Amino acid sequence: MAKLESVYGLHSVQALLKSAPQRVNEVLVLQGRQDQRLQKVLQAAASADIKVRQVSRKELDKLAAEGNHQGVVAMSFPGELHDEKFLYQLLETLPVDPLLLILDGVTDPHNLGACMRSAEAAGVHAVIAPKDNSASLTPTARKVSCGAAEVLPYIPVTNLARVMKKLQELGVWIKGAAGEAEQSLYQADLRGPLALVMGAEGDGMRRLTRECCDELLQIPMAGEVSSLNVSVATGVCLFEAVRQRQLG
Repeated sequence: MAKLESVYGLHSVQALLKSAPQRVNEVLVLQGRQDQRLQKVLQAAASADIKVRQVSRKELDKLAAEGNHQGVVAMSFPGELHDEKFLYQLLETLPVDPLLLILDGVTDPHNLGACMRSAEAAGVHAVIAPKDNSASLTPTARKVSCGAAEVLPYIPVTNLARVMKKLQELGVWIKGAAGEAEQSLYQADLRGPLALVMGAEGDGMRRLTRECCDELLQIPMAGEVSSLNVSVATGVCLFEAVRQRQLG
């Protein structure tokens, strides 16, 4: 039997109950908590006929990596692991031009969760990352994603360069964010089938990943700070793509 994992935080638990209630074994809530936000979770659990149990704060703290569980934890079976085959099948069935996010070596689960949150809000269809030297969807990453990790496909791949080349063969333009790039994000055409590549927190994209990009783009910086946090940069790039795509 698969080992249960904890999903915690109001947004994350609500998203899980909405998108995949069959994964939830039981919901644990803080004893004595009765506020309206929690009632939405309880109603969703009741609708799916999922057991709810009241427990102490100490027990919830043990299940939440950083204790920021907001009084609710869902004990769930692991979600479906997506692979390259899933990605290519997804591209075949999309009724619109794909918008993908590639994260090259993002190792901080907080940054991964924040990138997932921005990606889901921007309408990204899937997030792709190398299996090695990357953060996985830990409880912390799921919590920071505010539910995005429960609904947005996250696809770890063995060979990122190979996947990027396959995407190009399928007609997807790959554009990477790099501080040394000459072209501005705001001068680039981000319409059509697109994959945006964001590099690691400190070193940026790896050399081979950079070489696989069709174009490199930089976010114009007006201040003294030389770079943005990867999750902030991801939001900036994705929503410029959203703006252009809405304008057509």
